[in-house]
Amino acid sequence: MADAVGHEGALGAPRVVADGAALAARTGAADERGAVWRLAEPERHLDANVIALPPLGRIEPHDGPAEDVLWHVLAGAGTLETDGEPVALRAGAIVWLPRGSRRAVTAGEEGLRYLSVHRRKGGLGIGARPAD
Repeated sequence: MADAVGHEGALGAPRVVADGAALAARTGAADERGAVWRLAEPERHLDANVIALPPLGRIEPHDGPAEDVLWHVLAGAGTLETDGEPVALRAGAIVWLPRGSRRAVTAGEEGLRYLSVHRRKGGLGIGARPAD
């Protein structure tokens, strides 16, 4: 059945899934590193998480996923290192990382928190057994 705007089979109503201000308020917590929040809706097309780095914390250089990624810096500051010029990160910045781009991140003295959003990657599938 279609809803009032003609959408078929909606997966639920839009809703608030996190409090960005509360997540940002913990910036600089030395005991928090990595993904401190994840989008957990089972039937989603997006992956999203909030990444926390403690003061002067670092994510070592690596090649990004085969997906474009968008970051929204929630709080703190730091530097995004790429194959080009370093990019200053500050609260409010929205950063586009093209698929496969090389990157490293170093948090500033107060730490860094950013929301990362990209297309959901497919799960690992079990394929056919290889022929002998």
